[in-house]
Amino acid sequence: MQALLRALACACGLLICTMQARADSVNDLLMPGKVIAGHAKYESDCNGCHKPYDKEAQSGLCRDCHKEIAKDIDERYGYHGLMREEKACKECHTDHKGRDARIAKLETVGFDHETTGYTLKGAHLNRKVLCKDCHPPQKKYRDAPVKCNGCHEKADKHKGSLGPECQNCHVEKDWKTTHYDHSKTKFELLGKHKEVKCKACHLNEKYKDTPKLCNDCHKKDDDGEKGHKGKFGPKCETCHNEMSWKEIIFDHDKQTKYPLLGKHKETKCTACHKGNLYKDKLKKECVACHKKDDDKGKGHRGKFGPKCESCHVERGWKEIPFDHDKKTKYPLRGKHRDIKCADCHKGDIYKDKLKQDCYSCHKKDDKHEGQEGKKCETCHREQSWKKSDFNHLVSRFPLTGKHLLVECKKCHLTPKFKDAKSDCWSCHQKQDKETHKRTLGTDCQTCHNTRNWQSWDFNHDKTRFKLQGKHKDIKCAECHKTPVFKKMSLPTSCASCHDKDDKHDGTFGRRCEQCHVGSSWRTIVGDGWKELRIGGQRWIQK
Repeated sequence: MQALLRALACACGLLICTMQARADSVNDLLMPGKVIAGHAKYESDCNGCHKPYDKEAQSGLCRDCHKEIAKDIDERYGYHGLMREEKACKECHTDHKGRDARIAKLETVGFDHETTGYTLKGAHLNRKVLCKDCHPPQKKYRDAPVKCNGCHEKADKHKGSLGPECQNCHVEKDWKTTHYDHSKTKFELLGKHKEVKCKACHLNEKYKDTPKLCNDCHKKDDDGEKGHKGKFGPKCETCHNEMSWKEIIFDHDKQTKYPLLGKHKETKCTACHKGNLYKDKLKKECVACHKKDDDKGKGHRGKFGPKCESCHVERGWKEIPFDHDKKTKYPLRGKHRDIKCADCHKGDIYKDKLKQDCYSCHKKDDKHEGQEGKKCETCHREQSWKKSDFNHLVSRFPLTGKHLLVECKKCHLTPKFKDAKSDCWSCHQKQDKETHKRTLGTDCQTCHNTRNWQSWDFNHDKTRFKLQGKHKDIKCAECHKTPVFKKMSLPTSCASCHDKDDKHDGTFGRRCEQCHVGSSWRTIVGDGWKELRIGGQRWIQK
């Protein structure tokens, strides 16, 4: 039985071998040619690349073996993945052309590299750059590196310290041209930093450990002639910005308790901050900085105390806003407003209290030699010594009329006012000598008033010749031909003045008053009568 079974097994094996040999011979007969060397091991298995009765399935079978190509197509990457039209693999890669056939040969002349997804730019377009420089022989085109470092690793001066992403800084034009976006780092480039070359900060082309503090790079500037020599600390950005060292951004008003006003805004920092900015705290009192100004020629030399701000402001020493009217008990008026403080305050302004009476300061100006007392304000005002508003009504000689316009010195010939006489003659004897020659005495006021010399209010009724009628309207000079009234006493009879007016030719005598009255020659004694009988004779008034 066992022998039978062995014989049967041998027969089956022989049959299978015979059938296999027949199949290979059939495939060999049907093949158009030998496959390429790379496919030789699959040559006997047609079903690995061909599906009976389904030509469209062939490309799928290619992808089953060429998985990297399949991935590119699925992810639309590379030359195969970015093809505009999907083609069957056999259209470009036709096999069965012999073992030495190159079915993946690429025509490089006129090849559009953009179809690969890797556009050639800059120096890559240079004719000196050949395909083989990036695509070495015996290597697949798709295996060419797409990162700069893949080709330029030897040219990397950073020695890999910045990684393989050369394109982050460099462009295809050349290595020297860079476009690195420094804002993506922890140190954005602003102002003058944009113009600085990389190697100025990145010494020895080391980038990762580059210091970020200003003082790390600019310590030599701080130690220079115009620097702070470390006194202001390492935080340069507190005061300076990237535009310029000269431009100061520190806001002294908001960031300190001492706002800068007036001239303080123009003062250099080092003029006040002479020591260590953080260790040496400055005093805020004015005198702490300006004591030397107070000790100079025009200074107060400490007499006015340390509180400069009581009188001065930051705009300038000469501007003094001190309100003497509101802050003291002595308001400044008139000329006192123009006087310098030191003219009155000669001693210590806080210790030596000034007297407020005029005489304390103006004793040397007293031209009255003390005879008028010490109350200068009785006559004078702050506007001027020369201008006086003394009320003469309170004196023994009230001023009226023209006297109100006369200057004091016209009557007060010396500053000793009390010695001035109050009678008219003392001042007006010159006028009297030219007129009355003292014949009427020294009591000028008997006839004259203060309005003017030409008008007077002499009462003629008190003389032996009362003025009546027309006599009241006659000017004195018509009767008194000379101002010497008493010495050349005038006759009082009518005829002495009216001889020329006597139409009676003296027949009625010289006593005109017997018939006529002073109101008019035409008026006759006996009012209402036109006819007059004297001595039995009849007279008719014409």
